[in-house]
Amino acid sequence: MIGWFIKRRIDAFERAYNYDMSYARELFEVDPGAFYKFAKVMGFAHYRKDVPREVWTTAGLVGTMAEDCGPCTQLTVTIAEQEGMSPEVIRAIVERDLQAMPEEVALGFRFAEASLAHAPEADDLREQVVARWGPRGLVSLAFALTAARLFPTLKYAMGHGRTCTRVTVGGKTLTVARPQAV
Repeated sequence: MIGWFIKRRIDAFERAYNYDMSYARELFEVDPGAFYKFAKVMGFAHYRKDVPREVWTTAGLVGTMAEDCGPCTQLTVTIAEQEGMSPEVIRAIVERDLQAMPEEVALGFRFAEASLAHAPEADDLREQVVARWGPRGLVSLAFALTAARLFPTLKYAMGHGRTCTRVTVGGKTLTVARPQAV
């Protein structure tokens, strides 16, 4: 009975977001207990307190783009659009165009990228994040960044990753810009 319900939820997610969840199906078939442990991550992935949705989404999108420039990035973009995030802001994030981002989105973007790069400027940016949104805001961004990397990593490890594709934002097709080498 539970297996039927889970398979229906996976099917519904695929339809809602035009996203291939075969890795989740395989995980459930191989070991339902492993699938249930994986499903517990969703609480972690959805934690957001004291930080604006756009900034939180930005951290997640930066994390996803670090691991994937294809279906997972498109999924994150699609969800952001469905939640009302401006296509212009999403485009700016995907293209890494700091000038086109609102100030607080740019702060979230810079913080996420510096954290992933283990860059020295992450310390100053972290202080700015805490000053603006408090410690729970920082935890929210850290969780968004970390959780976003989990899904594409799991997919690639299980053999379900796909090569880079173009991403569509607000009807415009883009190539995901990669960070500049330091």
